[in-house]
Amino acid sequence: MNIRMLLAATSLLLLAQPATAALKPGDAAPSFSAAAALGGEDFNFSLAESLKKGPVILYFYPKSFTRGCTIEAHEFAENSERFAAVGASIVGVSGDPIEVQREFSTKECRDKFPVAADPAFSIINAYDAKRLKPSATGDTVADRISYVILPDGKIGFALTDSNPSRHIEDTLEFVRKWRDAHPR
Repeated sequence: MNIRMLLAATSLLLLAQPATAALKPGDAAPSFSAAAALGGEDFNFSLAESLKKGPVILYFYPKSFTRGCTIEAHEFAENSERFAAVGASIVGVSGDPIEVQREFSTKECRDKFPVAADPAFSIINAYDAKRLKPSATGDTVADRISYVILPDGKIGFALTDSNPSRHIEDTLEFVRKWRDAHPR
């Protein structure tokens, strides 16, 4: 095997592995409040208030109404009752303005969970969830990262993966195991 083939094979192997989010389990989750929408209605989402009810699935996504982000929103909506059954809530965050999130919360999140607007990227930066979009313009977007934040305010689970379906499966599995170990 020549060196080029070896490098190509190694590169493919590395690309096949899911990346890890910058914040790790055990890290303190940055607290935040943000303008959000649920079912087309605006409100102020507070992480601290949501954590009083149980674990929070905080997922970052690049852009509302794009293919992968729509798939992910649909799957979180379809599984929202399963998350609620183990005491977890869901909130999505992107750099889109509240006007876009209002519509996205109804059409793609199906009125099942809120999405927060972070056009200034303050939450996205705090969670190290920013990436440059691979385009000629080099726009900045949120990366596809999911965190499970535990009621004590610590990161319990973190995943960076371009496959939107993995985020639902992996976060739900983590919360189920956590709930089994921490009955109410």
